[in-house]
Amino acid sequence: MMGLAQLYKKYCLHAEAGKDAAEKVSWIKDKLLHIYYQNSIDDKLLVEKIFAQYLVPHNLETEERMKCLYYLYASLDPNAVKALNEMWKCQNMLRSHVRELLDLHKQPTSEANSAAMFGKLMTIAKNLPDPGKAQDFVKKFNQVLGDDEKLRSQLELLISPTCSCKQADVCVREIARKLANPKQPTNPFLEMVKFLLERIAPVHIDSEAISALVKLMNKSIEGTADDEEEGVSPDTAIRSGLELLKVLSFTHPTSFHSAETYESLLQCLRMEDDKVAEAAIQIFRNTGHKIETDLPQIRSTLIPILHQKAKRGTPHQAKQAVHCIHAIFSNKEVQLAQIFEPLSRSLNADVPEQLITPLVSLGHISMLAPDQFASPMKSVVANFIVKDLLMNDRSTGEKNGKLWSPDEEVSPEVLAKVQAIKLLVRWLLGMKNNQSKSANSTLRLLSAMLVSEGDLTEQKRISKSDMSRLRLAAGSAIMKLAQEPCYHEIITPEQFQLCALVINDECYQVRQIFAQKLHKALVKLLLPLEYMAIFALCAKDPVKERRAHARQCLLKNISIRL
Repeated sequence: MMGLAQLYKKYCLHAEAGKDAAEKVSWIKDKLLHIYYQNSIDDKLLVEKIFAQYLVPHNLETEERMKCLYYLYASLDPNAVKALNEMWKCQNMLRSHVRELLDLHKQPTSEANSAAMFGKLMTIAKNLPDPGKAQDFVKKFNQVLGDDEKLRSQLELLISPTCSCKQADVCVREIARKLANPKQPTNPFLEMVKFLLERIAPVHIDSEAISALVKLMNKSIEGTADDEEEGVSPDTAIRSGLELLKVLSFTHPTSFHSAETYESLLQCLRMEDDKVAEAAIQIFRNTGHKIETDLPQIRSTLIPILHQKAKRGTPHQAKQAVHCIHAIFSNKEVQLAQIFEPLSRSLNADVPEQLITPLVSLGHISMLAPDQFASPMKSVVANFIVKDLLMNDRSTGEKNGKLWSPDEEVSPEVLAKVQAIKLLVRWLLGMKNNQSKSANSTLRLLSAMLVSEGDLTEQKRISKSDMSRLRLAAGSAIMKLAQEPCYHEIITPEQFQLCALVINDECYQVRQIFAQKLHKALVKLLLPLEYMAIFALCAKDPVKERRAHARQCLLKNISIRL
């Protein structure tokens, strides 16, 4: 692996033998990052080391380093991108474990504190090579931290969200110097601590680095970047650059806080590319907590754009815009009301293609601010969602006999009905109580949808593929409600059975998507245990791959609960 990494650095980064040679070895970067999927912690650590030394060398100047990262990210295959995102996520998780350990050191000594500290040390040790030995070294390091206040403050600075890459380098050297023993040339304890420090030190990303990335993206937008020269189209560079910034906004939110960075993101919000605007909203949502107090100019420009996206953007943009307003503004109640009221008044089932974005926004608003919107939402649900939209078939579907059709071929009316079902679920998940008995009537409606095989009105006007979509939506909705204890209690055995039998649906895609949703919820321990038994119904699935998938899901869920 190291040999491949050196080849990549020599021929791709330094281009020592020209473009043709660089292209011949460009596959190396993907192959190296794919190794991060291995279970062994040693493999993961090696990939992290290779990334920091060869793929994006951390000793480069900030602008050069970010240019390297920007074009690397744009040219990686999807699995390598996932591996790189996972790497940052793991490093960030380890940083938070170390931060929590340092917080425990600030608390008075007690039995509960010692137990919490022990648990934290064991977690940290699992993220180091040879976890058995690492446990002893981590305990020793923890003792040293307890005795040495200066060492603690150095470590705190290293994991601080405001720590720059240059500061991190100094901190790592300083901590290593303090722990070094001149009489012991080979010091396994020090090596283990260095491994830990290398994993948690921000060697690539800080405020300066984010600013440099944003400038690179601006050049791509303006058409003055070296995109084509680097073998990437400007559109790919902009889209992957924003995806990169979106990932970093989860792991390094503080580094985004500057007027210059936010100005560039506002420019992205105005672009016609829907994906670019969606990513920009999500970055604001993840990083913009101090915009209101520190950057009033950005705030006043951002608010009308978010309102516009919540009312007339794509469904994904609408969702992100509502969540962004809820996350970063103190007067969110006023802001959300200014979106809720005009949207709830203008719903028109005769124009289903204009319904989808409003239904997404209304659903998320009622979920995020139930105290304010649960009651007004009840009349929208009763008079429009159920009576006008779900209980009526305005158009006649194609009778082509197909059980499934691609997203772009699904009728706007059915897409609106699917969103209406999701809205019902979000509204109930926001309320988290069944005092008004709204959950009982919703569950009866969803059960009726399954009993009628997706044709709730039973007028036979709806196509087979549209019925499949509605069965999937109804089954998924019951499963989603079961994740909330107050609703799980009122799901009857008959309703549970109807939901479970969706995994035996006649349509392959319905079975496949429902099984994936079920597995995802069970793995996160969100569903009651009896939902695990649903996988047993897959024993009669006619497709071998589905039976094998169900078995894997069942085994994975059993191992998680052991």
